Parts: sequence; C-alpha cells; structure tokens
Amino acid sequence: MIASQSPHGHNTPGSVAGGDATLAEELGLLIDGATTYAIYMLDPRGRVTIWNRGAERIKGWAEAEIIGRDFSIFYPADDIAAGRPHADLARAHACGRIEEESWRVRKDGSEFLAHVTITALHDDAGALRGFGKVIRDITQDKAAEAAIVRREHHLRSILNTVPDAMIVMNENGIVSSFSAAAELVFGYAASDVIGQNVAMLMPQTEARDHDQHLRTYRETGERHVIGNVRLERAMRKGGETFPIELAVGEASIAGERIFTGFIRDLTNRRATERRLKELQSELVHVSRVSAMGTMASTLAHEINQPLTAIANYLEAARAMIGDSPDAVLAPLLSDVAEALELAAAQSLRAGAIVRRVRAFVDGGDTAFRDERLDLLVEEATSLGLLGAREAGIAVATHVAQGGAMVLVDRIQIQQVLVNLIRNAIQSMAASRDKVLTIATAPERDGCMQITVADTGTGIDAAVRARLFEAFATTKEDGMGLGLSICRTIVEAHGGRIWAEGIATGGTAFHFTVPLAARADASETADGGLHR
Repeated sequence: MIASQSPHGHNTPGSVAGGDATLAEELGLLIDGATTYAIYMLDPRGRVTIWNRGAERIKGWAEAEIIGRDFSIFYPADDIAAGRPHADLARAHACGRIEEESWRVRKDGSEFLAHVTITALHDDAGALRGFGKVIRDITQDKAAEAAIVRREHHLRSILNTVPDAMIVMNENGIVSSFSAAAELVFGYAASDVIGQNVAMLMPQTEARDHDQHLRTYRETGERHVIGNVRLERAMRKGGETFPIELAVGEASIAGERIFTGFIRDLTNRRATERRLKELQSELVHVSRVSAMGTMASTLAHEINQPLTAIANYLEAARAMIGDSPDAVLAPLLSDVAEALELAAAQSLRAGAIVRRVRAFVDGGDTAFRDERLDLLVEEATSLGLLGAREAGIAVATHVAQGGAMVLVDRIQIQQVLVNLIRNAIQSMAASRDKVLTIATAPERDGCMQITVADTGTGIDAAVRARLFEAFATTKEDGMGLGLSICRTIVEAHGGRIWAEGIATGGTAFHFTVPLAARADASETADGGLHR
C-alpha cells in the first residue's frame, strides 16, 4: 500500500486512501496511453491480470477476453510444444529481467516479430508477485531494416562490378569508401585508403592542386572538376603514375557534403591507341613498298630495252675497231676494245639484274642453282669495291676453303653483297681507320654465313632494331629500301640477315644462304626439289 505523509511526517487515514486512488488512476492513464506498447501483467502462474489498450491494439484481445487466461496463448504452436512460455518466466524469475526478439501470435492467428521484455516483480519481503511484460511490434522496423540491408547489398554488388573505380570522400578529401575496382586499379586495399586523404592517390603536383581546389570550392563554390569529365594522372601503390579519366559528383546527406569520384584507367586505351598508330604507320609503309614494287616492275621493263641496246652498240663498236696495222695505234685501240668489251659485259649484267628485279617483284620464279660461294663473292666484291682503293679503304677477305656450294639465285645474292659493301664504304667516309672485311664461314644449321664488316661510325642499337624495315635509313639522302630489299631476298632464300655493333667501332652485317648439300638431302627425302 502506498501512503502519503502529512507535513509533520505522520500518516493519516484520509490522505492515504486518497493518494492510493489518485496514483492508481494516474498509473492506469499512463499505461493505457502507451498505445504502441503492449503492457500487461501476469500472476506467478502466468495468467493475465492487467491488460492495457496498447496490448488490445497490438494483439487483438479485449481486456475482458484475456484477463485470467494463460499467457502461453501468445506463443506460436511450436514454442508452446517446446515449453518455451513457462521457461521464459523461469528465466526472468532467475535473472530478474530478460529481453529478446521473438515471434508472437495475435488473436486472428497471425504472427508478428516482437521485442519482448519480461520483468519479475517482488514485494517488499522478496516474494514473487508476478511478471510485467512489455511487447513492441517490430515487424515493420525489421522489414525496413532488411530492406535497407538488401538495398545496401544490392548497391554494393553493383559498385563492386562497375569496371570504373569509385571513391567516396568528404568535403575535406578524406576517403570513406573505396570500391573493389579501385583496389585493382590502385593496388591498395580499402582499409589502407579509408580515413586517408585522397591526395595519396595522386602525384605530388596533382595532390597539391587538389587540396587547393577543395579549399577554393568550400570558400567560393567555384568548381574545378565537379560535374566535368577530365583527363588527369593518378598514382598506384608502387609509385607508378598512369593516365585516368575522372568524373566527380557531389551530394549532401544529412547536411554533410560528400563527393563521389569515378575513375577510369586509360593505360590500356593509350597503349591501344599507340599500337593503332604503329599499325597505321606500318600500313603506310606497306603501301609505299607496294607502290615501289609496281614502279620497280615498270622501270625494269622500260630500262631493260635501252640496256640491251647499249650492249649491242658497244659490241658493234668493238667489232668496228678491229685490228689496226698501225704499230702506234694498235696498243691504244686494243685497250679501247677491251674497255668496250667490259662495258658491254656490265651492260648485260645490269640487264640481268633488272630482269631479276622484275621477276622478284612480280613474284615469278627465281633462278636457284648450285653456285660456288667463293666465285660468287669474288664477282660481287670486284663490282662493289669500285673506287674503294682511291678512298683509302683496306680490304680483308676471308673466304672459307673447300669451294662450298650454295643453292642461290646468284644475281640476287650478289645484289645483297654489293649493297652491303657500298653501305660499308659510305659509312667509313669520315673514319681515320678504314678497313672493310668480307668473310664467309659455315653455320651449324646447314647454311653458310657471309659477313661484311666496317670500321665506320657504327649504328645506334635502337636504329639497328628497325634497320631492315622499309624506309628506315641512316642516310640523309637515302630512301630506306636497300636493306629492306636485302632482307626480302635473303629470307626468300630461307636465310636470315642481321647487324651487330663492333666493340672497337663499326658495324658487322651477317646473312646466311643454304648449302647445296642441304638441298640434296631435301630432294632425297621429298622425292623432288620444289623451286
């Protein structure tokens, strides 16, 4: 019983009775006013003794229907079968109070998720008077929470699959979110970046500018990147800088300004663009080579006729000189006749070269035959070295002994040799020591190697790598076709050609041609040689 005290501290019967009634009425009003909570009391055996309006609204039973009934009616059938209702009272009695989330049943049989608090009530002597229960329907709250979680998971799954890196930061540039794609692009784990200034992902200059742009935007509202797509540079974990495409958006959440940056790594795109340019350049080269081939074929056809005529005129002049009876003129005329004979021979040789060029350009058959390598080199050397002695060039020849036979088109291989020899002579024009070396040696794979080496200024390694490409040249007035044609001829023979720098200065050109012995073996194995 609750009693009020007089000003002097003595209890008076009238005041006690009035105070209890007022307090009980106020307490009832308070309990009934809590309509969002089901508040009710149970006796020690679990029967309902007090039932508020919130309980009636939430559970569906009126006070007159439920007073005196066992509270287990509020539990699902499975919980009742498991004895959970009275087990909960026993736990509350033992612990004084329990709080949990579990399913409950309404009068109409529907279930709802409830936040349940059960408190054991004792009198002044400690005897159990019953239990107070407070129930709150949290079904909608949990559904809303679940919906939020699902949306977050959905959003996260989308962001984790977006190929562009996404970074969220506050208005001071502090990172709060770092997507999976960002981890791949920058090489950092999200935990390494979240809480740090986004400037850690930028080169020093860009980082300094970024902080300044943020300050300016906070103070003046002047935008630099926000709302635009810009090309910038970023920095990976290892310090490597790379090109990016950056788009930044702005939002305000609960009064807090945040920025979201979408970053696209342009490294592969730039590499693809460079490769495309290279392919376009190569296509231009191929077009030029094709045009040169057409022109060469036309020139070969046109030049061959006047060369033949020149040879005929020279032979006729030789015949017209005849043998002079004059003892003084006879030696002179003999020398002139010899010169005319040599000129006619070289004209015929030039005609043969032109015919070979035309056949080669047109894709016709070439005259592959077994040739003595030493004689082939000797003929090409005699032609290529014209004027070398007058230029102060010393020539060293080292031809392999044994009269090796090679399967080649003699005219074409001599073209290669002459071209390399003339290039070597030109490269030594400004050299103090001028030594030209021509050598042959067997190779392991059934080929003979031919080398033309000089003591010239040498060729840079980067230039050597593309020396045999069409239109690549080290000469100011060169067209860059000579070595390209040499490579084509050598590869058509099944050989290879390459250049090496010499430690003491100069360059050595090497190329290989097949031995005739290899051709014989192939002929025996295949039953015939395809030429």
